[in-house]
Amino acid sequence: MPLNIDPQQILLHLFNLILLFGILYVLLYKPVHDFMDEREEEYKKREKDTQDALDEAEKLKSEYEDKLLKAEKDNADLRAKVSNEAESAREKIIADAHGKADEIVDAARDKAQKEHDRLIARAQTEIAEYVSKAAERVVMEKDTLTDDFDSFFESVESQKGEADE
Repeated sequence: MPLNIDPQQILLHLFNLILLFGILYVLLYKPVHDFMDEREEEYKKREKDTQDALDEAEKLKSEYEDKLLKAEKDNADLRAKVSNEAESAREKIIADAHGKADEIVDAARDKAQKEHDRLIARAQTEIAEYVSKAAERVVMEKDTLTDDFDSFFESVESQKGEADE
């Protein structure tokens, strides 16, 4: 054999090499490859779960923002409604107060008018009495006439002062 090449040795080396690759494939490459595939699948699953969670969070965020806007709108509507109700209640209270004030003023006017009428009637009665007394005295005594008229005028002036007060 030239160059010292033995085909049997080559075949044995080839067989050993194939056996080595087979054993290495079964013992090293396949478990590492399977581990890497599982790890890649796990990362893909985590990425998918993370994306799903992110999508869900975005969805919830948009729902919460919509609910917040709706709540703010409802709050503004409620404030406007309450404000309108308060304004109408205020106007009603003011109207009632004006009505009661008018009633009180009318009652005071009526009372003052009655008091005025009573004082006028009393003054007329007293004037009539003084006139009749003065007439009696004039008839009875002409000398005392001046005294009676003076007392009459004094009492009228004093009553006039009371009525003015």
